[in-house]
Parts: sequence; structure tokens; C-alpha cells
Amino acid sequence: MKPFEISRVYDAPRERVWQAWTEPERLKQWWGPKGFKVHTCKVDLRPGGTFLYGMKAPDGSDMWGKFVYREIKAPEKLVFVVSFSDPQGGVTRHPSSPGWPEYIMSTVTFSEVSGKTKVMVRWTPHDATDAERRTFEEGRASMNQGWGGTLDQLEAYLGKH
Repeated sequence: MKPFEISRVYDAPRERVWQAWTEPERLKQWWGPKGFKVHTCKVDLRPGGTFLYGMKAPDGSDMWGKFVYREIKAPEKLVFVVSFSDPQGGVTRHPSSPGWPEYIMSTVTFSEVSGKTKVMVRWTPHDATDAERRTFEEGRASMNQGWGGTLDQLEAYLGKH
């Protein structure tokens, strides 16, 4: 299965982009799809540690998610497993797509390009069933939309700070 990939080049130094991805007070200001507002943001940045976040959706509902960090190579790479969660960090199913993979392996790389920073996000289903892999494959347009909005919010955040 081909991974889902999306990248963006930011007019900001790599160290600043890395901080935006790893420091809770910064993450809280930009993380999530367009229209979502983070209200809870807890980061334990170490292999085996977690990023637990809660967001208010545009319709007013709460959505929770978490990363479990696998590899941290500052300021070059983050590898983590993504899942939806409850407020305590217990893994849950996607609230509107029950067939979505329970776990997504995510690799985010940060590379310097002529004084700017290229961020590449790569997603693959992790420990997924065939049905979950099919749902992932069918969800590429929504992943593009969700990640596109998230990366737009990072761009706006970096432009202000």
C-alpha cells in the first residue's frame, strides 16, 4: 500500500518549525483541521511518551486524539502512532468513520531548503485489517483536506510568531 504523503515548505527556520510541533503552548495554537480549536494539549516528548489533545469541532462537539512517540530526532524527524482517543487517552474509533484504521504510523520530517523548512508528513495504516486499509485508501481526499487545513494553520501560526 502506498503511504499518504503531504508536504509544505515554510518560510521559517527548522528549529522554529520543530518547536511548533513539539511544544504544547505552540501546538495548541495551530494543531488540527481548519475550524477546530484545541482546548487540551499535553505533550510528553520522549519515545513511549504521548501527545494527548482535545479539540472543539465547528459543530461544538469534542474530538480527542493522541500520538505515541516512537522516534524523536530533533530537529529532523518525529515518528509516532496516531489514534483517536477518549479524554483519558484510551484508544477509540474514528467518530464518523468506524472502519478507519485504529492506528496510523506517522513520520514527519523537517528539512532545510534554502533557509526555509520543508515538512513532509507520511501516513500508513498500522496493525490494520484489510478492511481498514481499504477505508484508508478511500480516505485520501479527506486526508488531503484535513492535513491541508492543518498545515495552513501552521503556516498562519509561523507567520504571526
